[in-house]
Amino acid sequence: MSYHAAFHDRITAHTETKPIVPVIDAHLHFVDFIQDSDGMQTLLQAMDAGRVSKAVVFGLPLKKKWDASEKKPPHYYLDDNSRCYYFHLTDEIVADAYRRLPAPSRSRLAPLLCGFNATDRYAFRDAERMLEKYPFWRGVGEILCRHDDLTNLTNEETARVNHPALHDIYELCAARGLPVLLHQNSTSVSIHDEYEHLDELEEMLQKYPRTQFVWAHCGISRRVFHKKYHEMVGSMLDRFPNLRVDISWIVYDDVICDYLQPKKHWLEAILGHPDRFCLGSDLCGHFEHLGRTMARYNGLLRDLPPKVRGLVASENAEALWFSPRPRKSKIGAGRR
Repeated sequence: MSYHAAFHDRITAHTETKPIVPVIDAHLHFVDFIQDSDGMQTLLQAMDAGRVSKAVVFGLPLKKKWDASEKKPPHYYLDDNSRCYYFHLTDEIVADAYRRLPAPSRSRLAPLLCGFNATDRYAFRDAERMLEKYPFWRGVGEILCRHDDLTNLTNEETARVNHPALHDIYELCAARGLPVLLHQNSTSVSIHDEYEHLDELEEMLQKYPRTQFVWAHCGISRRVFHKKYHEMVGSMLDRFPNLRVDISWIVYDDVICDYLQPKKHWLEAILGHPDRFCLGSDLCGHFEHLGRTMARYNGLLRDLPPKVRGLVASENAEALWFSPRPRKSKIGAGRR
């Protein structure tokens, strides 16, 4: 069984079908890796059924290619050996679906743009055009940087959080008050006694203090781990006030928990930074199991004091993604 299928089976085996309190899903892809989606109405129905009050939604900047040599069409990036490539129209797919919604439904969603090549130094121009075309974007992301097997299957040079193409994106986001959601593995799949790629993130956090960064999955990915991972995350949050993390995808089941019950040291890390964590499903285009996916966090939510439970479940994401944005400021000289 593939890792993707095994994770799906793990989710669908959960007995609880909705969170114990209303939550905001802070990490939800509107499309999958072939840019298909169940659609906004299905998403909203799943949110209602699953006690998800709001959601942060975005496309996927990469599209899986169906090679002529492959007999079966792929749907996930690991389905075969064909490559992935940057797909700019993913933002148009999200924007078109969002614009068709009535105002009350739009107010429940925070759309992010991500349809640019993270290794192209002209990427900021693409982002600027999309921001001007549709003024409703609430942030940028998920930017896919170092990402184990996905990196290996992606055309172009290796995307990394400190790639020169992204510097202008960070400055643009700071000027417009837009948070940045990014995926950057803390280390590679073969190095577990140190954090091989952490210095790249540290460099950007220090260089762009006015940019609000959200580190997807706490920097965890498949086969990425460290025995004292919670200490590193706590230290990063201590050192960088412009950093937040989301608990989504496999980090909860694989690292934070034992049998869906959070480990004591992870509870302590969250309690030490109660305003810096949020929750996400990381579903991609298909929303049947949204409530069940968010319900797996019930063990964590039950163990948190009521005030912290509210912050992690929804209030942190509300403040970050749904609060009013400041007026545009001038972008620093020398950006180009």
